[in-house]
Amino acid sequence: MTLLSLTDLAVTLRNRPVFSGVSMTIGEGELVGLIGPNGAGKTTLMRSALGLLPIQSGQSSLAAMSTADRARAVAWMPQAREIAWPVPVERLVALGRLPYLPISGKIPPADQEKIDAAIAYLGLEEFRARAASRLSGGEQARALIARAIAQDTPLLMTDEPIAGLDPAHQIATMQVFADLARHGRSTLVSLHDLGLAARHCTRLVLLAEGGILADGAPEDVLTDALLARAFGVTAWHQQTSSGPVFQPLEVI
Repeated sequence: MTLLSLTDLAVTLRNRPVFSGVSMTIGEGELVGLIGPNGAGKTTLMRSALGLLPIQSGQSSLAAMSTADRARAVAWMPQAREIAWPVPVERLVALGRLPYLPISGKIPPADQEKIDAAIAYLGLEEFRARAASRLSGGEQARALIARAIAQDTPLLMTDEPIAGLDPAHQIATMQVFADLARHGRSTLVSLHDLGLAARHCTRLVLLAEGGILADGAPEDVLTDALLARAFGVTAWHQQTSSGPVFQPLEVI
């Protein structure tokens, strides 16, 4: 089943072409890492695919949906993670059920089960009644992921969810996405940490030079030639008993 389909997508912002000719699909059970240098258009690609930015030409299956259908097809986690209002964590997570709630706004038992399951999945039980604005950065990230999981969509799109987190929270976040993929739910995640991308993603899409430069398995995308071309760096990579290890080394 195809969860996202982009066909010859092109976007221009402030009279500047960002990218063109972008075509890709995402199916069930994939963890797709969207990588590329700063300014390549990763955030723009995700937002235009969601219909949040105007598309100059081409098509996005998600952007073509009605608002109600799209809310049931994809959960969106933007780059900004600051939680400004002191709502309890449980209430924050419950916002993920808005696309399904009746007009009365009351939460039916089946929806409460989804909320409880998401809170448990992210290990947030002890924070259930705490104001979300009082959580640490890593805890806020987990609460927002729980909200997205409570939305119970087949696809999650998230923009740099590990930026600013310590190593433990970065790894834990990527493990959550990998676990979702193993259970059939897919994630498109933009990130700059190529090491974590190599270790956890089932597939990488390299956005550079105004389009998709490569799309495939991590070992086929993170090649010396493509790294030099897209990022201008060298890297060391090795397959170990603990999985692939990838480390950028020097600027060319």
